[in-house]
Amino acid sequence: MERVLIHLVFMKTIPFFSFWLAALVLTGCSGVEQKTTATLILYNGRLFTADNTRPTATAIAMRGDTILYVGDDAAARALAGPQTELLDLQGAFAMPGFIEGHGHFLGLGQSLQIVALGGAASWSEVVERVAHQAEQTPAGEWVEGRGWHQEKWAMPPVRTVNGYPYHDDLSARTPDHPVVLRHASGHALLANAKAMQLAGISRETPDPVGGRIVRDARGNLTGVFEENAMDLILHPLTAHKNLRSDAEKQAAFERSAALAAEACLRNGVTSFQDAGSSLWEIQQFQRLAESGQLPVRLWVMIAQPSTADLPKLADFPKVNLGKGFLTVRAVKAYLDGALGAYGAWLLQPYADKPGHMGQNITPLDTIRRTAEACQKHGLQLCVHAIGDRANRELLDLYSAFVGPDKALRWRIEHAQHIDPQDIPRFGQLGVIASMQAIHCTSDAPFVVKRLGPERARTGAYPWRSLLDSGARLANGTDTPVEDINPLACIYAAVTRKRPDTGEPFFPEQRMTRQEALLSYTRWNAYAAFEENEKGILAPGKRADIVVLSENLLECPEENILRARVLHTIVAGRRAWSAQ
Repeated sequence: MERVLIHLVFMKTIPFFSFWLAALVLTGCSGVEQKTTATLILYNGRLFTADNTRPTATAIAMRGDTILYVGDDAAARALAGPQTELLDLQGAFAMPGFIEGHGHFLGLGQSLQIVALGGAASWSEVVERVAHQAEQTPAGEWVEGRGWHQEKWAMPPVRTVNGYPYHDDLSARTPDHPVVLRHASGHALLANAKAMQLAGISRETPDPVGGRIVRDARGNLTGVFEENAMDLILHPLTAHKNLRSDAEKQAAFERSAALAAEACLRNGVTSFQDAGSSLWEIQQFQRLAESGQLPVRLWVMIAQPSTADLPKLADFPKVNLGKGFLTVRAVKAYLDGALGAYGAWLLQPYADKPGHMGQNITPLDTIRRTAEACQKHGLQLCVHAIGDRANRELLDLYSAFVGPDKALRWRIEHAQHIDPQDIPRFGQLGVIASMQAIHCTSDAPFVVKRLGPERARTGAYPWRSLLDSGARLANGTDTPVEDINPLACIYAAVTRKRPDTGEPFFPEQRMTRQEALLSYTRWNAYAAFEENEKGILAPGKRADIVVLSENLLECPEENILRARVLHTIVAGRRAWSAQ
């Protein structure tokens, strides 16, 4: 028996024998040779593997949470045993499970429990939705909402400041409830009079560093708070939530995590890169992972630690806890805000707000100290930078730490607006541009208004320019800023078509179909140091797969949006199925 195995080992040039070598086991001392059987086999499909050595296949066999074989139907089905589940794909399209490259896991779950404002066509519709919720909420309780965006309303409010509405109509309809409504970007909020009263906000309240209380020319409060000014309103809301018992806090956490996981699985997302959770939240994730209660694989960034918390980074990284369902190996920080809320830090003033160049919300010295701590403890640094000045300042700061020879894989989250002369620096420094394709088409209606046509053309969401210059990209939705649906994001990547007009937004920056799929699989795995585990369909990799109704490589581009998730497979088990 030993001679047979040794002989097979040296027959590496014959794929058939190298495959069956992996499928042979010895049992006890009897010398009996047995075939390794699969627990789940998918066959009769069209597979995109994201594996350069075998880009296409029709079948895949798994044993437990590991892929055994990728190839043709006959060889896959030969691995079946009496207990094997066989799933006929009937020609459906299968690929590595989607990896959400930048989102907010708990934020997604929480957004499903508050007033959804993303589809509102006007400020009056926002007010009506919130007032309806207030009618069903005990007096004195906070009412939360998220998703409004002043640039996406078909009918602007009568009175505005920088396009923002005044709080007056909302306050009149909700006099007995403090209300906080987060902007779609997450970088501004609108509060009613009751919430501002509880926060102690008045006309005389000064703007905090890195934030703005939006007022009109007479100094009247509009109710809108940008960037760091949001904390003035969020402090009393957080204090209210902290009155809950530990058991109530854990129950709320688990509810949000369960809702987020269900949304991920329904959309084919098998892994999720969480862009910032607190140390307490990470403890809860670890508890769920180690008790087998995390159905989606999480890769978590530690939310921007204070100077006092930097020594706690010595407890990390933590890799593949809970049988590969939780990894914490990165730190998240914020350098600027969002373009829609006038918070993106620009090299030149906003075209529609003369003299204003955005917000630097975290001092560069603070970011530098965080970078030093990440370097010391072997952690990735992932910094939010949207404006062209923020990206330049961050590349300058990173250059003292990173380089293509160091392979630290530090990331710039969003990297939305980049001065053309800075685009090659991503590839030169080995910095990953963690971008969200859906932001391009979602923001397109106001990008030219904010930046002017030339800056928008040369530096807004420049995926093609980055790729051609040798940069590595990651992709995602930034959920709940945008919907978790990867198909809408992939459609945006390959078409750049605006949702309002259908016109492409500077289409010369589009990705190819294959690049778009890689950006949601193999490239995201690389951005998390997980390319040896996931992101491709190959023997030995994690058995995480999504099955779709449309062939995303060949279908008409409009059908990408119509595709349905048929099955989501995590760790070799069907975690969600359409039927």
